[in-house]
Amino acid sequence: MIQTASKKVINGWAMYDWANSVYNLVITSTIFPAYYEAVTSDHNESTVDSVSVFGKSFINTSLYNYTLAIAFIIVALISPLLSSIADYKGNKKQFLFFFCTIGSLACSALYFFDASNLIYGLTCMLIACVGFWGSLVFYNAYLPEIASPEDQDKVSAKGFIMGYIGSVLLQIICFVLVLQPQIFGINTSKASQVSFLLVGIWWWGFGQLALSKLPAGKTNPIKNNNSFIGGYKELHKVWKQLSELPVLKRFLFSFFFYNMGVQTVMLAATLYGKSELQIPTTNLIISILIIQLIAIPGAYLVSKLSSIFGNFNTLIMCVIFWIGICISGYFLPVKGINAFYVLATFVGFIMGGIQSLSRSTYSKLMPETNDHTSFFSFYDVTEKIAIVVGMFSFAYITELTRSQRNSVLTLVIFFATGLIGLLVTKASQKGIIKS
Repeated sequence: MIQTASKKVINGWAMYDWANSVYNLVITSTIFPAYYEAVTSDHNESTVDSVSVFGKSFINTSLYNYTLAIAFIIVALISPLLSSIADYKGNKKQFLFFFCTIGSLACSALYFFDASNLIYGLTCMLIACVGFWGSLVFYNAYLPEIASPEDQDKVSAKGFIMGYIGSVLLQIICFVLVLQPQIFGINTSKASQVSFLLVGIWWWGFGQLALSKLPAGKTNPIKNNNSFIGGYKELHKVWKQLSELPVLKRFLFSFFFYNMGVQTVMLAATLYGKSELQIPTTNLIISILIIQLIAIPGAYLVSKLSSIFGNFNTLIMCVIFWIGICISGYFLPVKGINAFYVLATFVGFIMGGIQSLSRSTYSKLMPETNDHTSFFSFYDVTEKIAIVVGMFSFAYITELTRSQRNSVLTLVIFFATGLIGLLVTKASQKGIIKS
């Protein structure tokens, strides 16, 4: 039976969320998307902004979303290989260091991105994304090793909460930089670039502090030591095991669809607000700060609800809430700043909680095994493929209809499918975990 690790180890694990969540806030959600939109825009509100790459024209927001989708394809393809090596050699700590390093370096390199080097900027964005999500394969795999099943909801939530607090602190610093650049003798564009540099330094620096507290892995000599195919064999083995784990299989089906919606909203929301709703950058940053601040009590609330109503009932409530958010987002008026703030508040309450609870629910449904990395690799591959489908769908529908509103409405289909899956899973789980 796994015993919960010492407070020092738990805090170290949560500290990595503190370190890398600044990427998710500054690069994914606020300053970088707004900066990207600014350097690729013709600044004419009556036209749809387009850019040309390798001789082909794209809507600028669609190109951004396509690039992110490619990054997630890369993560989905390489994570089984890497998790196989980590399981066999017991070195997931080294892989966590590697992805932390390339991700933080790519964020720092965005300091040199401007309107003259679009491909360079997109490449750095892609590498940073691979670094962030690649590291999470190994970060998540620590959870069942350092926390007992009854503590995993709480420990998982602590990681997200630490991430929100850390990212908000740096976001406020970047916020001051971007809104008051004259204080520092620079312009707004340079302030954004300095913010990207600060993200890289913060991520790498606090990441090393977190890594110093995490335990070293143990070698597993009984694993297939052919590292180039072992990971994919492990995925196949997990897939075969799912036939004997129907509840876990149904949960993964549900997770695939509702997480497709959650992640697409989180990745595309800023450009939707900037391009489709014409929300000023300052107000966008304020709204994301609202989301992050509300997400802290929101994660606590969802964790508390799961202890009262059970994991599945709480997830069902969360997904229903997300459906309402998407429908509301479709009807938001252009330049409706106050309405955007209200919707941001609702997103904040539910955003981190559903991710944290999904991770801990999966961990609880896993069979007793020493192959935690393989099972979490399967979970992460499922998540990444869902994001690829979500981002490509969002970008393609935008290109097809010339409007991101239709893409937002399509997300309701993903959430509804996930909801149906959760209801079926709950009906079949028969007390495996509290429903």
